[in-house]
Amino acid sequence: MVLRRARTLILGIVATLLTGFFTVLGTGAVAHADSTLTYVHSPSMNKTIPVKVLRAAGGGPAPTLYLLDGLRAPDNDNGWLINTDVEVFFADKHVNVAIPFGGGGSFYTDWQRDDPHLGRQMWETFLTRELPGVMAAEFGSDGVNNAIAGLSMSGTSALTLAAKHPDMYNAVASFSGYPTAATPGFAQGIQLSVAEMGGNPFNMWGVWPAGRWLANDPLANVGNLRGKGVYISAGGGSPTSDPSVNPLSAEFDPVWFAQMVPLEMASGISSGLFVPAAQAAGARVQTHISADGIHWWNYWQDRLKEAWFGTLAPSLGV
Repeated sequence: MVLRRARTLILGIVATLLTGFFTVLGTGAVAHADSTLTYVHSPSMNKTIPVKVLRAAGGGPAPTLYLLDGLRAPDNDNGWLINTDVEVFFADKHVNVAIPFGGGGSFYTDWQRDDPHLGRQMWETFLTRELPGVMAAEFGSDGVNNAIAGLSMSGTSALTLAAKHPDMYNAVASFSGYPTAATPGFAQGIQLSVAEMGGNPFNMWGVWPAGRWLANDPLANVGNLRGKGVYISAGGGSPTSDPSVNPLSAEFDPVWFAQMVPLEMASGISSGLFVPAAQAAGARVQTHISADGIHWWNYWQDRLKEAWFGTLAPSLGV
């Protein structure tokens, strides 16, 4: 009898320990979105664009979030996938997230002329006419509820596309973008950015301020955002944001400071000019413009989550 009780007690302890062990394994696992790397041919650019699609959780027709990369977007990956936890964050969200590769220096726009270095750039056509059909046919996107978001270069692009195609996008988010694209100073910054990537800025929108500059300026077309969900964030590059940009810190990096702080300060000024115009136009605006934050991915990762819960998800009906 004693032996039987002892054996029962031991088995009970072992079962409890095993249950706890597997519970830890289960709760400690990190869920990732069901994702697919698909290759979408673009007739307008006569090339194939890799697109990482994070499939919507739950099945059935789903809205789509188009998530664009920054100035130095690689052709074989995307900064959101490299530098943030988007695959974890969207794992339980009922939304397809389309993350195209490439587009470095393109401003995700249709260029007036082919460029000797960057080639044929017809990203507006790809994003608004070519890719959506694939998302509907292969991934169950409902084709009705769409949003677009981007950072830095593509923060400008996202606002431009949303303003030029108001029938397509319910909402837009810009993280550290430059929505006063045709304004003196900011236009020259955009030209320098294209040139930095080896492109000729005159091939993009022509000679400023003529050509297509106003047509691709979010501020000039802000009236088209009436009724849309609009999220705008930008920082001021305050030294308190990161010790690497604090001249008083032992970790101060002058090269990092020169790269990250002026860009964010310029974005803060541009975004600050755009917000009241968007509000006056009747957009549903959510903002996060503050002194902190630098021009980098950890900041944009946090702002994407804020934009999702405050602007993107409600606008998409998620």
